[in-house]
Amino acid sequence: MNFKLLIQYDGTDFHGWQVQENDRTIQGELERVIGTLEGRHVGVNGSGRTDAGVHAEGQVANVHMVKPFTPERLRAAINGNLWRDIRVMTVETVSDHFHARFSAKGKTYVYRVVNAPVMSPFWRRFAAFESKPLNLTAMIEASRIFLGEHDWTAFSSAQGDSENKVRNITELTIQSTWDARASANFIEFRVSANGFLRYMVRSLVGTLLEVGRGDKDSDTIQTAIITGDRTLAGTTAPAQGLTLVKVDY
Repeated sequence: MNFKLLIQYDGTDFHGWQVQENDRTIQGELERVIGTLEGRHVGVNGSGRTDAGVHAEGQVANVHMVKPFTPERLRAAINGNLWRDIRVMTVETVSDHFHARFSAKGKTYVYRVVNAPVMSPFWRRFAAFESKPLNLTAMIEASRIFLGEHDWTAFSSAQGDSENKVRNITELTIQSTWDARASANFIEFRVSANGFLRYMVRSLVGTLLEVGRGDKDSDTIQTAIITGDRTLAGTTAPAQGLTLVKVDY
């Protein structure tokens, strides 16, 4: 039977999604627990690999099992054996042909930034910190350049495992709200695309933050896209600000 899992996790203490021999990972934890329940090794397929320190509100995975679990019993059994920083929120049975990665049509990430002189401890695990004032209007104007289908070589890791660097960004919004708990402006970058390259969202956000500080302009961004020159892109934003919020099928 093929089960589809909706997973949430605080990625702070994980070395990303993918199994690594000597490090704690999301995939590794799930395969350990589900393998124990199944009585054999099982492979858990994720919709994509989140990097070390990156969080998820809507990660999706699937796993093929032989033992006759109901979705409710399987969710309870998995969660009962996981540490508190990862939870399976829902479980459902799906077609044997469903694959969390290859069946996905698109994803949405949110990047959160606390923009204030002092960083609230309540947000230190789930948002990046920017002490300098940011020009929201300039960032919004520059963000429009990223919309559409482009080659994202300049905004991805040189060590990425994908030869095709073309992706289609369908949405990129930037919103600023006042967060009373942090006593700070809270800026959210929301990005949707048919797929993402390694470090792509963090590179886009890092570039837009440089625009907000006045250190980079739209012409430089346009040149970076056209030429694929990574030196023209901004510094990659820290991992803790990034959260995978939704996978579309």
